[in-house]
Amino acid sequence: MPYPRGSEAEQFRQALIAASSKGQPLAAIGANNAIAARVGVDAGFDALWVSSLEVSAALGLPDENVLASQDLQCVVQALRRGADLPIIVDVDNGGGAVAFSRRIAFELASACAAGLCLEDSAYPKVNSFATHRAQRLAEPTLTGAQIRAIRNIAGPELVLIARTETLVCGGTSAEALARAEHYVAAGADAILVHSTDPSGRQSLDVAAHWSGSAPLVVITTAFPHLSLYELGAAGFAMAIYANQLSRAALAAMRDVARIFTDTGRFADLQLPTIRELIELIPPETAA
Repeated sequence: MPYPRGSEAEQFRQALIAASSKGQPLAAIGANNAIAARVGVDAGFDALWVSSLEVSAALGLPDENVLASQDLQCVVQALRRGADLPIIVDVDNGGGAVAFSRRIAFELASACAAGLCLEDSAYPKVNSFATHRAQRLAEPTLTGAQIRAIRNIAGPELVLIARTETLVCGGTSAEALARAEHYVAAGADAILVHSTDPSGRQSLDVAAHWSGSAPLVVITTAFPHLSLYELGAAGFAMAIYANQLSRAALAAMRDVARIFTDTGRFADLQLPTIRELIELIPPETAA
C-alpha cells in the first residue's frame, strides 16, 4: 500500500476508516530495521510498527521510557530505506509530559512517520507483559492534554492512535471505553484498548461494546490464535503484530549458534545466500 509521501498520513487515515467499515482490517508488522521492513513488504503487510520493546531490546535497553526521540527517528529513517509503507511509531506514554509529547510529534513527523501511538501509562512506564513491576495508569486529563499537544504540532500529518492500558492495570471494559471516548474527544484518530488476556475475550468484548466514531486497533501478542479475519469480523480496523519478527529472529539465531557450537561449522545450515542479503536493499536505493 505505497502512498505519495505528502499524503501518506491522510491516506492511511482513510484506509483505517475503510477497513473498519468493510470488516477487512489492515495488518501491521513490527520492524526495527530495514531488513525486517523489507520482509514485511514482501509478505504483503499494510504497515510497519516501530515497537518500543523491539527498539529497546535491540539497543540493549529496558522497555521503561529509556528511548530518546532520536532513537525512534533513526529507526523510522532506516525503515524508509527498506520499505514504502506507512510507519506507526510506538511512543509509549510520551515521556509522561506534554512538552516531550510535543517534541516527539514534531521530530517523528519530520522523519516522515505516518502515525504514532500514545498510551496512558504512568511515567516511568513498564512493558505490559513485565512481571517485575506493575503498570500504572496516568490521569486521563494528562493523556488528553498530550493528544491535543500532538495534534497542535503535527496537525493532520500524523495519524494519532490513543492506547489505554486500563485492562492491563485491572480495570473494567467500561472504564477502558470511557477513557477511549475522552481520547477521541481530545483528537485521537483511532483507539487501541490493550489487553494481555490470552483468550482474547477481553479485546473482543471491547470491540462489541465500542460505539465511538474512531476505528479500533488491536495488538495481538497475547492471543495469536485469533485470525485477521476473526478480528475484522469483531470490528477491528487494524491488527498489529508487534514483535513476531524479532522473536522469530531470536529463535533462529539461537538455533544457528547452537548448531555451530555442536558441529564447529555453519556449512550444513540452510541459510539465505549473501546475494539475498545484499539484494534486500539495492545500492541505488540507499540514502
